[in-house]
Amino acid sequence: MLRIENVSKSYGAKQALKGVSISIPKGSICGLLGPNGAGKTTIIRILNQIILPDSGKIYLDGALLAPKHIAAIGYLPEERGLYKNMKVGEQALYLAQLKGLSKGEATKRLRYWFDKFDIADWWHKKIQELSKGMAQKIQFIVTVLHRPKLLIFDEPFSGFDPVNAALMAKEILQLRDEGATVIFSTHRMESVEEMCDHIVLLHRSEKILEGSLTSLQKQFQSRVFEIGLQTTDKKQVMAKLSSKFGVSEAHFQTQQDELKFHLQWDLDKSSNELIQALQAYGEISHFVAAIPTVNEIFMKAVNVHIE
Repeated sequence: MLRIENVSKSYGAKQALKGVSISIPKGSICGLLGPNGAGKTTIIRILNQIILPDSGKIYLDGALLAPKHIAAIGYLPEERGLYKNMKVGEQALYLAQLKGLSKGEATKRLRYWFDKFDIADWWHKKIQELSKGMAQKIQFIVTVLHRPKLLIFDEPFSGFDPVNAALMAKEILQLRDEGATVIFSTHRMESVEEMCDHIVLLHRSEKILEGSLTSLQKQFQSRVFEIGLQTTDKKQVMAKLSSKFGVSEAHFQTQQDELKFHLQWDLDKSSNELIQALQAYGEISHFVAAIPTVNEIFMKAVNVHIE
């Protein structure tokens, strides 16, 4: 859906992007990650044609990005842009018409979303009467109302309580399932793990990592296993294990009282070999390969790039 080829951008002496290339699959949710100042905002502004790149090319659905594509993009910025003195319905209609919808079609679609979110009674309220989370719902609606094929959400859960954050997450996933491609910029790594299919990591104006979440988890796997072992002498067994393997105490919830530990296993040996080795020490009641979290992948990749 989106292909960014060797894009660079500088602001005076400050280089914000250095030859960045990204390819985002159609119908996916892509987590655009990176520390502050990494270049995420610059990419988002270039995609929305707020600014232009100094060099490089961008293709949207196979076509070179052009002004006409603004109608195919929905953008929810981190800094909200609603007019506080306007009424909710009046403002939503205005923004919908800017995206090319007729007043009649815009009204029809807005009524659908207002009923869906159970906020029909907000129509005649002024924006300044709404809480941050309430205003965020309105801005979400006007972002998706014209059914864009590319959606860009910058910190979309900011201002939401857990219930409404879950509601927004559900709607974003539904939009993806209906065919939209989503770029999702956030510092909430748990949201990335729950929602994203694809990840792009920027650091110091460069792309340092890209791929599907599952492929990156495999790439960064450390072959650490979370193990629970039923044994009559936990202390003695732990000492024996420590003499042969790289082990450390673990704390996870199970329904049994067992010896719990993490074990580092050789990359070139199968998990079946580990199970066979452990059976000499007791009955295995819990055996899980520790999958690296997005935060762990993030930190490892950034540290390697710094070095």
